[in-house]
Amino acid sequence: MGCWAVADGMGGHRAGDVASQWVVDSLASLPSGGGLDARIKRVCLCLQWLDRRLRQEITVTSSNVDCTMGSTVVVLLLEGDRAVCIWAGDSRCYLWRERTLYQLSRDHSLQEQLIVEQQLSPAQARAHPAANALTRAIGADEPVALEVLELTHNPGDVFLLCSDGLYQALSHAELGQALSLATPESMLDRLFDGVLRGEARDNLTAVVIKP
Repeated sequence: MGCWAVADGMGGHRAGDVASQWVVDSLASLPSGGGLDARIKRVCLCLQWLDRRLRQEITVTSSNVDCTMGSTVVVLLLEGDRAVCIWAGDSRCYLWRERTLYQLSRDHSLQEQLIVEQQLSPAQARAHPAANALTRAIGADEPVALEVLELTHNPGDVFLLCSDGLYQALSHAELGQALSLATPESMLDRLFDGVLRGEARDNLTAVVIKP
């Protein structure tokens, strides 16, 4: 049984830090009992409450209509052989299984929307000037619509939760090579070393779970 999360703030250093910390602290304070279905409900209710709270904070405290105070979030819940991923935004959940890497979460971004709805290639979608704009987040203009994915996890599975600053700097193959290592510590070392050898353009956050 466990709960892990990555939250990546948006809206500038101060506002993003506050929003992402609220998300992490609130999730950490949730009770862990009652079975997986009850835990899923608690996580969703918590994130929906935070979404309303952050939007109220902007309304009350800011005279700048362009001010943003929000966060992406991706959560992994495990119990028995059940695994549940809950997310909003473009922080991701990956699964490494039998030497194959799977992206479990689907980005809530304009780039992904262009690929799905307008059938653009990834390269064409990336060329859009607002490709990185989020279509869902905690604290965004519209009430958040969380996405939930459940799967059966197998012995030997490894999960990676990470912010876009990590996966945008590494190829799919590089992510898989890191997750093929023996321990979560060595996996994280390889991931961060791989990004920091180049030009890290964003915050790096990652959690590796090897049940």
